[in-house]
Amino acid sequence: MCLGIPGRIEKIDDLARNLATVDVGGVKRQVNIACVVSDEHPASSCVGDWVLIHVGFAMSRIDEAEAAETLRILTELGEAQAELEAMRSSASQQWRPGHDRALRS
Repeated sequence: MCLGIPGRIEKIDDLARNLATVDVGGVKRQVNIACVVSDEHPASSCVGDWVLIHVGFAMSRIDEAEAAETLRILTELGEAQAELEAMRSSASQQWRPGHDRALRS
């Protein structure tokens, strides 16, 4: 499974190499936008576009509403993952050998 993270293209860094600076949740990183440019939508017109980024490449353009929804879901997944990790940590502390007396009281 591939995970695309939404980001907004802030500026074009290198037209010849299709490199742009993208804001991904407040973090700026350089990505390759070759997959989202065309004759009808050249790199110079990509500033402000929302894109899905995977391993340093903008894979597709998305609208702002889809970007917001994807970010919301990713945030929820992160919170759920943190809760699961906390539960695992708590469970492993409760079930350590020699500490079972605390559970019976």
